[in-house]
Amino acid sequence: MILIAIGANLPGPDGTPPAETCARAVAAIADMAGLTVEAVSPFYVSAPVPVSDQPPYINGVLRAQGEIDPGTLLAGLLEIESRFGRRRAGLNAARSLDLDIIAMGPMGDLVRAGPDPILPHPRAHERAFVLRPLADVAPGWRHPGLGLTVAELLAMLPPQGIERLA
Repeated sequence: MILIAIGANLPGPDGTPPAETCARAVAAIADMAGLTVEAVSPFYVSAPVPVSDQPPYINGVLRAQGEIDPGTLLAGLLEIESRFGRRRAGLNAARSLDLDIIAMGPMGDLVRAGPDPILPHPRAHERAFVLRPLADVAPGWRHPGLGLTVAELLAMLPPQGIERLA
């Protein structure tokens, strides 16, 4: 199981709204060699984390299968981000597209301290904008380091301002 978080809060270079960019990113990921997309969550509108004056984000998670090395997958996702106008302006900066590997492995249980990507994603368990859509595509996922289900992790979070996109 491969879980990839998708997010955007700025228009793409051609003016594409963030929700459309996220949908196009799903299609680009589906075109990657060695991957089969099995499920895509609904998209959600979420407040920036940490709190800032940035526009709200559009977020989702996809579940895929495939025989692909984590480093190769990361390189492919970074190329897709670049294609969709991602410019790295600093930590937690607004972005036209953000793709993060949340988990990999037979049950999404690969633990990897380095090199990049670190797995599971080191902050995924703190973010409703990751966990809420992840629960839609992998409700049985258990954080391999914490031993907690996605539902348990969600229940532990303070309110973070997330709602399903209409």
